[in-house]
Amino acid sequence: MHEETLRSVVVLGSTGSIGTQALDVIAANPGGFKVTALAAGGGRVELLARQAAQFGVEAVAVADASAVPALKDALAAHGAKPTVLGGPDGVAEVAGWQCDVVLNGITGALGLTSTLVALEAGRALALANKESLIIGGPLVKRLARPGQILPVDSEHSAVLQCLWAAGPDGYDPSSVKQLVITASGGPFRGMKREEMAGVTPQMALAHPTWSMGPYITINSANLVNKGLEVIEAHLLYDLGFDRIEVVVHPQSIIHSMVEYVDGSTIAQASPPDMRLPIALALGHPGRIPGAARPLDWTKAHTWTFEPLDDLAFPAVALARHVGTEGGTAPAVYNAANEVCLDAFLERGLPFLSIVDTVAKVVQEHQVTPADTVEEVLAADAWARARAAELTAGQSR
Repeated sequence: MHEETLRSVVVLGSTGSIGTQALDVIAANPGGFKVTALAAGGGRVELLARQAAQFGVEAVAVADASAVPALKDALAAHGAKPTVLGGPDGVAEVAGWQCDVVLNGITGALGLTSTLVALEAGRALALANKESLIIGGPLVKRLARPGQILPVDSEHSAVLQCLWAAGPDGYDPSSVKQLVITASGGPFRGMKREEMAGVTPQMALAHPTWSMGPYITINSANLVNKGLEVIEAHLLYDLGFDRIEVVVHPQSIIHSMVEYVDGSTIAQASPPDMRLPIALALGHPGRIPGAARPLDWTKAHTWTFEPLDDLAFPAVALARHVGTEGGTAPAVYNAANEVCLDAFLERGLPFLSIVDTVAKVVQEHQVTPADTVEEVLAADAWARARAAELTAGQSR
């Protein structure tokens, strides 16, 4: 394939779990893609420099401007000479770089600006940064054209494939009874609340089926991640929260299902491998051959499904509440959780206090509209400050 026919890609968060897997998919398909720019936080400049050299990118950005000198030295050592940008503004500039697809794999609320910039520039957005949709839902939906956002979450990618399978005429919400979002249950599946009182970061990071970064892995252990996905599904597919169900499926083979009004349910199945939804988002509307290994149908399989225990894992019910409240409530949920995650990983905040503290911050918050970035960021800042106050007294 000639270079001018290659699909050009910008990867944000290129040194993280999603970003590195995206680059693996791209490297395995040199005839299909060209990476034009990369961005990362700045904590792994050597890896970022190697990536820039390997893919011959035009620009590299680091959110931490103080990492620019080290990045320039590392790039020089690898013989790479891209444009180097620093700070949040630099990452935003890369998000609007000329390309066909922007993959936003930045972790946390930092990804909101990049999402908005990519959408406004008219790029297809392969969205792994669910937080930017959660906290800036009205802003994102106002900018996004139909089909412009391609979800990279395995669950939302599964839903999208199930909706495609329903027919050639596109998604008809009136034909859908409900979405069924699956959850592995994480390392503490089946435990009662009191049994999780002594959970350590090492225990919470031991996910039974997925290999992910620390934030997503902890969020999966207490099902905050699943709560975020419920809000995301509501925004992506314009369905009420009463039409989005969560079911525990420990094998992580069925990634989600769509139940239709006629009683039929369509499911998407594959071994747990993030390269599949990444490849689907990058290659849309086509599929990339060999993106991930398929199921082995010559072997026996047993798949089980269990109801979610809302008493042990209240994060999903709390997410439904904040999603229904709308406005700045989801931003507060997300921001408070990020602070509590840091407190758990670094300062000994008890595991159960993560969601308990998020719930308290949400309860104290006075919900306002989220019609501007300033309003969203103000709610985000308030929630972070309040969560920091509450966790300071609980950490060991």
